[in-house]
Amino acid sequence: QVTLVESGGGLVQPGGSLRLSCRVFRTVFRVYGVDWYRQAPGKERELVATITSAGSTIYTDSVKGRFTISRDNARNTVYLQMNSLKPEDTAVYYCKLDNNWGQGTQVTVSS
Repeated sequence: QVTLVESGGGLVQPGGSLRLSCRVFRTVFRVYGVDWYRQAPGKERELVATITSAGSTIYTDSVKGRFTISRDNARNTVYLQMNSLKPEDTAVYYCKLDNNWGQGTQVTVSS
């Protein structure tokens, strides 16, 4: 069974930064693309960023220029570097590989 474990969430002030990690277990990680999603209270889950197996990246418009997705195949890990955070970035962030989801990590941006 494929398992994804997110970490790195927390409370940060507006303008601050966080780096989320998604560690993947029990699959051939390097052949898969990985997505980061987020879900804010009362809203639908939305796709934030994607990294393909080849390392190409795609971002939703609201995070372009602020977030960077990357991967380390030696560590079976995908990262989401989040800079210039805004209160509207507050959400639970999930990583997804194929049809498998992690448990999520809370990001709260507040002064």
